[in-house]
Amino acid sequence: MTLLNDEQLDYESLSIEELLRWANLTFKDDLILAASFQDVTMIDIVTKVIPDIKIVFIDTGSHFKETTEFVNYIKNRYNLNLIVIKPDVGVDEYPCGSGDCCKFRKVEPFNKYLKDYGVKAWISGIKRVDTPERADAPVVGWDDSKGLYKINPIVTWDDSDVEAYSKTNKLPQHPLVSKGYLSIGCAPTTRPVEAGKDARSGRWANMDKTECGLHI
Repeated sequence: MTLLNDEQLDYESLSIEELLRWANLTFKDDLILAASFQDVTMIDIVTKVIPDIKIVFIDTGSHFKETTEFVNYIKNRYNLNLIVIKPDVGVDEYPCGSGDCCKFRKVEPFNKYLKDYGVKAWISGIKRVDTPERADAPVVGWDDSKGLYKINPIVTWDDSDVEAYSKTNKLPQHPLVSKGYLSIGCAPTTRPVEAGKDARSGRWANMDKTECGLHI
């Protein structure tokens, strides 16, 4: 799949602002940002360039109370054009941590939203250093599983880059970060990270799982 009329464009050479301006001009209202709200980095970066972009948050029904409160706080602080989507299945049908939980409570609701609203491109905050599955993620690529383009503005960053951006821009911090939660997902499957351990080691602890399925 080629990248529109810009297939010769070197996306990796663009600044983040240039990349986002290109994305906004190319996809217009059919562009969204998917946000987990574990931090505010991508929201702060993207809304500086595209203030009215639709920001999609997946409410699985199993988030920490602190996450729900943080979402509401950030929505008001940034005056976000926030879209909250929820699964069609109940919490008890696919409990958090069960085999198909992420499929039915995250991936399918998100994919349904993309299809129903004709989304042509989505922005994510993934980084190549996050997991082995993301090591080769492009700045801009075709997301075959969803049938649309995926834009990863900070894919070349590492955790220290995110931390530096947050400090420089004095971003608000998720309340659980100070308690050792460095990668925050659903409450039943997220644990504080031990000192010196990888930030995502607290996700799906003691489970043979590193991805929810949204990004692969």
